[in-house]
Amino acid sequence: MSISLQYKSVFRHPCDPHKCYRQQFTARVQCAATTRQSRTKDQQAVAANELQLLSSSPPLVIPTVTLKKPMLDDPDLQSTWTHRAWVASGSISILVSLLKSANSVAMDPNLSLEPVVAGIVGYLLADLGSGVYHWAIDNYGDATTPVVGSQIEAFQGHHRFPWTITRREFANNLHALARVITFTVLPISLASDEPLFNAFVGMFGGCIMFSQQFHAWAHGTKSKLPPLVLALQDSGVLVSRAEHGAHHRAPYNNNYCIVSGAWNKILDENNVFEALEMILYFRLGVRPRSWSEPNSDWTEETLPMEQ
Repeated sequence: MSISLQYKSVFRHPCDPHKCYRQQFTARVQCAATTRQSRTKDQQAVAANELQLLSSSPPLVIPTVTLKKPMLDDPDLQSTWTHRAWVASGSISILVSLLKSANSVAMDPNLSLEPVVAGIVGYLLADLGSGVYHWAIDNYGDATTPVVGSQIEAFQGHHRFPWTITRREFANNLHALARVITFTVLPISLASDEPLFNAFVGMFGGCIMFSQQFHAWAHGTKSKLPPLVLALQDSGVLVSRAEHGAHHRAPYNNNYCIVSGAWNKILDENNVFEALEMILYFRLGVRPRSWSEPNSDWTEETLPMEQ
């Protein structure tokens, strides 16, 4: 006598507990002894299939990158002679451009107004440029991104430990931008004799190079900042502590400009960066970090107690 037997196996997917897999096995047997043997083989087949699915499924634990918590006496916050050399070369590059413009004005007094206007334009565009760059590295890429990966990692660490910028020594804070200025502004300054262009390049490059120092002052306490810096912040020439402080509070998607902050209101009220994020998302499918709910990587940690 032949008997038709159906054996069902139901198990859940390891990454989605609501998703189930169901398999059916049909065996025709002649007696109880052969039924038990057939069921044993079926169970072994199911177990092998489950093991194969488990081995091919993605890991349940997503690896995370742990940021190194800086200390007050961290050597990474101190300046080296290499840092100082780069800051010196960057400063010389800026001075060459500005002095060539000033020399042209001295030789032709009729040019006195135009270079000043060019310098103001350079100052305003430097603030805008600092905001666009700050937005980009805050929201896209990681430590492995070519060329700017180290800066992306540093800015992400800054969100977690913003107090470190006030402990970072001057040349340590500026050397990366000073290196860029040396390789860009100096050749332009040496090649150009146009006073307006030199005034623009000198002011733009100077504001970009020193933007990290303006940024550090925006994190400083009022009692420890020089009176001149406080006056420049209060007058809007440099980004203020209150304005930049809003960038370090949820939702972390505004007040990106760090030279004067003059562009922050315009960019934020007109949702310029949100529009750019939507374009990049629909064109490339890339989500900015600001769209995600802030996690511990965005949570500010306080200054450790001095020993």
